[in-house]
Amino acid sequence: MTARSTRCTTAKTRTSRLAAVAAIAVAGSMLLTACGDQTEGGSTPTKGAGTASTNAAPLFSKLPADIQKAGVIKVGTDASYAPMEFTENGKIVGVDPDIAQALGKQLGVEFKFTSGTFDGLITSIYTGRQDLIMSSMTDNKKRQEGLDDNGKKIGKGIDFVDYFSSGVSLLVKKGNPQNINSLDDLCGKTVAVQRGTIYEDTFKAQATKCGANKLTIQAFDTDAEAQTRVKAGGAVADLNDYPVAAYIAKTSGGGNDFEVVGSQSDVGLFGIGVSKENTQLRDAVKEALDAIIKDGTYAEALKKWDVEDSAVKSATVNAGK
Repeated sequence: MTARSTRCTTAKTRTSRLAAVAAIAVAGSMLLTACGDQTEGGSTPTKGAGTASTNAAPLFSKLPADIQKAGVIKVGTDASYAPMEFTENGKIVGVDPDIAQALGKQLGVEFKFTSGTFDGLITSIYTGRQDLIMSSMTDNKKRQEGLDDNGKKIGKGIDFVDYFSSGVSLLVKKGNPQNINSLDDLCGKTVAVQRGTIYEDTFKAQATKCGANKLTIQAFDTDAEAQTRVKAGGAVADLNDYPVAAYIAKTSGGGNDFEVVGSQSDVGLFGIGVSKENTQLRDAVKEALDAIIKDGTYAEALKKWDVEDSAVKSATVNAGK
């Protein structure tokens, strides 16, 4: 699958998400376990329209009363994952904030983004600190059901409104000096990856496949650190969601640091995370997503960042595997 997984400092995991950032830091993964709520840092609002008493937005009435009254939907993200979400001139920008802005116009409220570590995002939903997660988070059964990698119940789980589709790709040093074209080419070599992500899981599965021809995995807190390791020659490859990997290859070092090799694999869905106890908010976001798909603003947001190929045709709930 794609995009980020779960992760924590003590127990980290994460599922596919659009690959890491170029020269910008890409952070976090996320394990559904007892990570503390780590969402903090600067926030960037995306404006909605109106107030609880005057709001004329098409879907405002669909929102829970407390959000109507507040006029704000609090969104947790890990703003280090360009082009999906990253910080530029002190503002959180990218694909997800642009989609959120379009959703906000339908719902008539402001989407207020706050950046934190990826592995704390699900916990921020559990604690009520955030209403939604928009952070290139892969929708999968483990997250839906609150399970760890061994199938043990460790949380309530969350629901997802699926809004984006992506596969994962290998990112190597420019010129591909080790001639890496597939996961099988990694056997006997060293790779770098963000800790707790689905990418780390993919490398672990490949390590098992490599057997005695050992694949060494170096895991880091951020994808930016993994990229640095590849750039320095200490590892032969990093793994990311294709749109992110392509963005990194295009922008890092003016396009001279990395290149994307091989074909995409493990295509999966990114979802907007929401509490299982807040089905009204989940359904309102789903309806808003269908509305912006229909009116074309969703396509405009994706085109702006050159990720049109990752568009979904309609909003779904918990469609991840």
